[in-house]
Amino acid sequence: MIALYALAGILIALNYRLGKNVYEWAFYDALFYVLIPLTVAYFLGFKPRELGFKTGKRDGYVWAFALFLLSFPISVYASQLENFKAYYPIFAYSSWEDFLLKELLIGVIMFAHEAFYRGILLFPLARKNKWLGIIVQNVPYTLVHMGKPPLEVPYSFIAGIIFAKIDLKSESFLPSFLLHWIGAVVFDLLIVL
Repeated sequence: MIALYALAGILIALNYRLGKNVYEWAFYDALFYVLIPLTVAYFLGFKPRELGFKTGKRDGYVWAFALFLLSFPISVYASQLENFKAYYPIFAYSSWEDFLLKELLIGVIMFAHEAFYRGILLFPLARKNKWLGIIVQNVPYTLVHMGKPPLEVPYSFIAGIIFAKIDLKSESFLPSFLLHWIGAVVFDLLIVL
């Protein structure tokens, strides 16, 4: 597990150096956040299902949907703030088709992040100590948000705890992935419309 946490530090550093466009970013995140850590975890004796790579229980999705509805007014408010308008959407779009393609690639990026933080890091630690697992995955997850609009850092810390609790209840990281990705797409739409 220490090896996986050390890998998280390396990933945070790489996150700022690799992937200058959405295509590279999606490729590198899939490689460094999913494929390599999942391979390391496999050799350490973990099966993908033990790391949240499964559909999971329905109640996690219900909680994720409820959280989406509760957070929507916050998204509407934040989409009106100048520092968010200046930062989002992260990539320029030339058409609605280009918008959809890049939002799908951002989905790959978010899948990779949720798989690593709320899957590979969270589940093994949470079996031994739930709150230790939640905090350990949440620290590097929050650090990845540094450099974004300042309100995102405390928001990501709180969201990371809530996402982890939902995923532990569901036994899968897919509820937080869907919540994160759909929320991001909706937020980008609020910014561009």
